[in-house]
Amino acid sequence: MSGRRTYLDYNATQPLRPEARDAMVAALDVFGNASSVHAEGRRARALIDEARESVAALVGAHPGEVVFTSGATEANTWALSAPWTRIALAGTEHDSVRAPAAAIATARGAEVIELPVSGDGRVHLDGVRGGDGTLIALQLANNETGVLQDVVAAGLWATENGARLHTDAVQAPGRIALDFRTLGAATMSLSGHKIGGPKGIGALVIGAGAALDPLFAGGGQELRRRAGTENVAAIAGFGAAARAAFRDLEGAKRLGALRDRLEREVLAVTPEAIVIAAEAPRLPNTSSIALPGASAETLVIKLDLMGLAVSAGAACSSGKVGESHVLAAMGLRSEIAQGAVRVSLGPDTTEDAIAAFVAAWKGICGGTSLAA
Repeated sequence: MSGRRTYLDYNATQPLRPEARDAMVAALDVFGNASSVHAEGRRARALIDEARESVAALVGAHPGEVVFTSGATEANTWALSAPWTRIALAGTEHDSVRAPAAAIATARGAEVIELPVSGDGRVHLDGVRGGDGTLIALQLANNETGVLQDVVAAGLWATENGARLHTDAVQAPGRIALDFRTLGAATMSLSGHKIGGPKGIGALVIGAGAALDPLFAGGGQELRRRAGTENVAAIAGFGAAARAAFRDLEGAKRLGALRDRLEREVLAVTPEAIVIAAEAPRLPNTSSIALPGASAETLVIKLDLMGLAVSAGAACSSGKVGESHVLAAMGLRSEIAQGAVRVSLGPDTTEDAIAAFVAAWKGICGGTSLAA
């Protein structure tokens, strides 16, 4: 294995940004409890307030709407925890939405409706009944394919039909412009490490009128919405990453050009390969490429041995590589879904990184059997 690595798995996690690291290190010396009224406590509170403003600015929200959590999984679980009688979601949703929806259905008898998904990964609201007690969960950008959903249209439908909309927006910040106010969602989940902040910190954006009971009983932190002493260092890192991610929006066009080059050159090397959802609106940094009849696990391992980090689907299964529930929901044949790898770019991705991937792909797929 070469000592030089090429990281192309930004949708799994983004390397910690220098700005976030510096903010966290500085915050470690701010030892006061943010709930204390003395000078030490006020210093900690100021760091939290600054970070809240930065995260809010990144997604077009009001600072008072941003509630810090331990990550997007907690944020999604919280949004789904209200006493919904009906939850509508697609099979392409992240497991951190699908799992709590299933648990709520079992524990409370809520009806879970699976929304239809077209072959290009776009979700349709066909057959959904609105009314009070109905929640629609719609991921803004899919973590595996990069497909973007029309959340604005879904939010309008929810408003007109007396329902609420929750959107998992984890993959979107820094890659596309966001404005929570125009999305029409009642709640939106975010994750720190997806934008170059630390792991273990996220947020739920809660719009006006979307009152949620706290998940935890305890103190009055986060305006009595999320009990527990705040993780000031992680929050400060999240805030610094949010400021940097806002600047990243200027480079989204560059990332899109790199992704398009990667796809063109892969198809030139292996014309039988399939770029999944190529015609759908997608994140500029994400490409899901399938080699029919191949094993995604074998592809990922071989690429890893050649110094490239990519993935096969979501990185949330204890290292297991199995057939993607996202691709299955899109109706892709097993021989295609089992041979799909995800390549996701980030602000540090260069032309050389794309060239390295294409060269490795050519070396691996040039006559080598990749069957499962």
